[in-house]
Amino acid sequence: MNNQSSKLSLGMALFFEIILIYTAIVDIAFRQWKNLSLAMLAVVCLISPFIVTRIADQRNILLPSGFQTIALVFIFFAQFLGEIKNFYVIFWWWDLFLHALFGSYAVIIALYLTKGIFKKRQEITEQRFRLFAVIVAFSVAIALGTLWEMFEFIGDYLFKTNMVKGGLEDTSMDLLVKIAAAFCTAIFYYFRGLKHKKR
Repeated sequence: MNNQSSKLSLGMALFFEIILIYTAIVDIAFRQWKNLSLAMLAVVCLISPFIVTRIADQRNILLPSGFQTIALVFIFFAQFLGEIKNFYVIFWWWDLFLHALFGSYAVIIALYLTKGIFKKRQEITEQRFRLFAVIVAFSVAIALGTLWEMFEFIGDYLFKTNMVKGGLEDTSMDLLVKIAAAFCTAIFYYFRGLKHKKR
């Protein structure tokens, strides 16, 4: 299995890293230590899609073709625009948009993972197997979304960050948006597969 890094994703990563390093230098000059830590965290996070791709290659796991590009854009939107540039405050819908994007794309990634893990037995119909794969993918997306909310809570509790900005209401709304986006994506892929089969 070969999940190659595209020139686009490598170029985007380099461009985003340059922006973040410049931001870090400005933060040092103006002693903005909180923003500096956020910039450094984002620099490290931008490497993670390439690490995931490398691990997937070693374990013969196929990832979606645009995995690196979408992951890089998501990290940049969340860390740089959201936290450093205060998009979470400027645009009330920014946080919900990112949670919806996460819920939807988590389903797509999980569907790719199920292809590599589960094999359809001959006596099981294509429709039943597709339904099973969609349910598993939806469940994985919700589990990942819940783990992220726990990460935000633990970060706020231990390191006095401000990721859970609206308390219980913020967490509940984030989960509802993720669930709705994941559900819609799962339904879309289920019926899309059936439509292709009929053709």
